Amino acid sequence: MQDIQNLLRSALAEDLGQIGDVTSQAIQATHKQAIGRCIVKKTGVIAGLQVAEMVYKIIDASVTFYAHKRDGDLCEAGEVAFEVYGNAYTILTGERLVLNILQRLSGIATLTRRYVDAVAGTGCEVLDTRKTTPLWRALEKWAVTLGGGKNHRFGLYDQFLIKDNHIDLMGGVAEAIRAVLRYKELKGIQAPVVVEVRNLPEIHQALQYTGQIDRLLLDNFTPEQVARAVEYIAGRLPVEVSGGITPENARLYAEAGARYISAGALTHSPPALDISLKIRRFSETP
Repeated sequence: MQDIQNLLRSALAEDLGQIGDVTSQAIQATHKQAIGRCIVKKTGVIAGLQVAEMVYKIIDASVTFYAHKRDGDLCEAGEVAFEVYGNAYTILTGERLVLNILQRLSGIATLTRRYVDAVAGTGCEVLDTRKTTPLWRALEKWAVTLGGGKNHRFGLYDQFLIKDNHIDLMGGVAEAIRAVLRYKELKGIQAPVVVEVRNLPEIHQALQYTGQIDRLLLDNFTPEQVARAVEYIAGRLPVEVSGGITPENARLYAEAGARYISAGALTHSPPALDISLKIRRFSETP
């Protein structure tokens, strides 16, 4: 939590510079009390309300924040997500950072929900990737969980993920797996081993290490190819699929036998959810 607060402080400093919000200073906003009302303008999953409150509390601990929704709630267009009462300068200076966070995280949660709904009832889980905004990964991955998805590895340190470049550097799937297994044992690292494969010969090589690796990742397979691969794997290892998967074709992959779907789109290209903050003068204590 402290790391997030530090990020928020840095984000505020980026916005305020050395002298603060000159426009709000010019209209003497510090001498006015106000209410800010956050309105969701397009139906989606709201995410980031806890962070929005943190932003305002960092600026001014005396503000009063009323959440009308909870993170992860589905909001309809026109609904109020929260209200904030306090000094008008505080509300105005925090407005853009709050909206940037809410729109970004809610966009991620909303897109994730579309994937999750697409595979509902199949037993397939939707995973994110490391294709996140640098330093904001924790928040973006949190938004994925609010949309009903699950987190893949958080960084390079908590999972052995043998990808195509590792395989090509080592000269083959078997060579890469053996190197990882030796290192894992040598260092005593308790982390899962996932192997990305590109074709049936690579699947065949990887299956020789069933019991020592945890999952196969089929990259850029069609649903038909996934179905054939799953039949060949015959339950010996769980199957994850990635590459070109959208909410429109996700169910085809799930029904082909994928246990997991990982989609970089969840965090690298979700459309922002349209959210606004409307402020008016308010002279009474809430």
